[in-house]
Amino acid sequence: MHERPRDRETTMKPHSRSRIGRIAGLSGALALCVAAGAAQAADLAQGRQKADEVCAACHGKDGNTPIDPTYPRLAGQHRDYLERALLDYQSEQRRNPIMGAQAKQLSRADIRNLAAFYASLPGTMSHKR
Repeated sequence: MHERPRDRETTMKPHSRSRIGRIAGLSGALALCVAAGAAQAADLAQGRQKADEVCAACHGKDGNTPIDPTYPRLAGQHRDYLERALLDYQSEQRRNPIMGAQAKQLSRADIRNLAAFYASLPGTMSHKR
């Protein structure tokens, strides 16, 4: 009888197939992370532009000089905190009539850009020693 040649995969040792599968899986996960990061990268210039249009009137052009002492200073805040706050104003999980109306007009990209812009600015809330 004539024997069929074994294909390469069936002649591999089981631990080799497992290693190749793990490497392929990790490579795919890494590619997805890189693609997701590139798709969600913030644009500081657009953040600055949107801040000038929407936020500066109340929070100050520099994010450190609000027109009312009860308004927060945005400069130097953590990016993820600012994003969460704006998203919560949009969904009304956080309630304030002024901020709710302002946040509802922002796109997800606007929020990402604004948060990155304000996080990049020097804040004045640190303790001096």
